[in-house]
Parts: sequence; structure tokens; C-alpha cells
Amino acid sequence: MIEKKKILVVDDEKDILTILDKRLSKEGYEVIKADNGMDAMRLAKTEQPDLIVLDIIMPDMSGSEVAERLKKDAATKNIPVMFLTCLFTKKDEIEKGHEIAGNFFIAKPYDPGELLGEIKKRIS
Repeated sequence: MIEKKKILVVDDEKDILTILDKRLSKEGYEVIKADNGMDAMRLAKTEQPDLIVLDIIMPDMSGSEVAERLKKDAATKNIPVMFLTCLFTKKDEIEKGHEIAGNFFIAKPYDPGELLGEIKKRIS
């Protein structure tokens, strides 16, 4: 039996977590959810996901800070991070080639097919 790829989804908006959970589970991924940065860092260490889909704007700790801390930790530094954010527009996404400061991002609102395609590229 092939082991399911594990994705940690981090967003402070519950509806986005629910939608991503349903969509990714339907595609055969194991989904772990966190609604804040501290839980995200703890779950990244304990669950060792294959990919982290991370919102940038969150109340307690920004997604950028979470990603920076994960990259500095030997236990989590090799886990790929993909930002899913409203901080940038679709225009930014196209002009910058989905990258800001070396981090991959997809702008909200996102195209579900595009998101799944990018996830598959990173953890196939």
C-alpha cells in the first residue's frame, strides 16, 4: 500500500481550512490543520508533513515568521513551504513567477486546479 502524502494546512480562517481539507483529502492526501503559527510549528515537528501550505496574515505569528523559524530548525528545515495568501494579487503572482523572497506563493482567491497542480509538483 502506498503511504499517503501528508500536508499541513495553516490558516486562521476556519472556512479555508475546511475547504482545503475536503479538497486535498479527496485527492488522496492526509491533511493536518492548524489555525495559528505556534500549532503549525509544533505539528510540523511532530507530524513531519511532506508539504506545508501556509497563510501569511495570521493574528499571533505571521506565516513568514513561521516559515523562517521552520527553516532554522533542523527537524523541519527540509519541509517545503507554499504560501497561500491574499497579501499578493494574481498580477503579482504572474509578474513575479509565484516567488517572493525565494518563497513560492499562490494568491487568494486561488484556482483549485492550479493549487493542486503546484502541490503535486512539490510532493509527487
